[in-house]
Amino acid sequence: MNKRDCYEVLGVPQNAPPEDIKRAYRKLALKYHPDRNPGDDEAEENFKEAAEAYSILIDPQKRSLYDQYGHQGLRGEGFSGFNSTVFSDFEDILGDFFNFGFGDIFGNRSRRRSDYPNRGRDLVLELDISLEEAAFGVEKELKLNRAEHCSVCEGAKMKPGTSKSQCSQCQGKGQVRYQQGFFAIARTCSRCGGSGEIITTPCENCRGSGKTKIKKSLKINVPPGVDNGMKLRVEGEGEAGDKEAARGDLYVVMSVRKHKYFERENENLFCQVNISFPKAAIGTQVEIPTLEGTEILNIPSGIQPGEVLRMKGKGIKNVNNHRKGDLYVKVDVATPKNLSKEQQNLLRKFAESRGEFLDRVEKNIISKVKNIFH
Repeated sequence: MNKRDCYEVLGVPQNAPPEDIKRAYRKLALKYHPDRNPGDDEAEENFKEAAEAYSILIDPQKRSLYDQYGHQGLRGEGFSGFNSTVFSDFEDILGDFFNFGFGDIFGNRSRRRSDYPNRGRDLVLELDISLEEAAFGVEKELKLNRAEHCSVCEGAKMKPGTSKSQCSQCQGKGQVRYQQGFFAIARTCSRCGGSGEIITTPCENCRGSGKTKIKKSLKINVPPGVDNGMKLRVEGEGEAGDKEAARGDLYVVMSVRKHKYFERENENLFCQVNISFPKAAIGTQVEIPTLEGTEILNIPSGIQPGEVLRMKGKGIKNVNNHRKGDLYVKVDVATPKNLSKEQQNLLRKFAESRGEFLDRVEKNIISKVKNIFH
């Protein structure tokens, strides 16, 4: 049976660089891999054909011979088609996608999964703080309940003085081999987890887990400027990992309580002050609470309801660059209620002095309102 052209199999031009050849092969391999197409003989053959084409075109010497003489030229050099020995770099191409590398498939992995100790689990804790604590920073004591190495077996998981036994299922190899299509698949042993050994006498204190829960107090420094939802990473304060493995980290999530006076947006603060109509008309000074104490704010004469005044540098420090935000004060003018007759007459005289007559119908108001809709 005549073999298809390698460039045609991979769908690349004859001058394709190695990067394009790898990319094309990876696409086909993922599509036709036997694990994705169990029992599909056609997919298995397509995968085998793509693998053979890749092994030829990725090798400069074989590719040169193939370009000159085709498949016949390769036979003269002893190449007889698909062979598991040509896949030394396939694990780099597909290993991250599947649960096993090509070393698993052909049974020649240099390291077993159990050779890599598991890092400790990360912990996440929510910390409730006030706006003042978020603004200026604070030291807080945390209470943790985390996994630590067992004090009896020191993380070994077995009773002191005992040793592990060879796994009877994999005969100490850590892998169990079986045939899948044209592959000889090697899977991690389900009984020993790939270690090749089993614990026959587990530690009674930790029940063979190697870890026990321990209550711990920990002090942390919350930096100035943190905001709601920010995460503070405390390296190495998570749970213990396997013996000789690194600890996990602790992530502290900030939960900043709402303040009585202030609203916060990034580094800026917002508040509102109410003043009377005469003070708004004439101008005044008011005491404004800030996070650093009270400050005097000058209200200019003629200020309108809803106008906002800025108090520069009275906000919160940025947690990264330490620049301070501002405090924005919204001025609300309170309309007086339940005026006495004397007060009403005084206001009428004031209005008449400005050419306003309160008892007259303001005819031009309707036209002003209409203009809003046109």
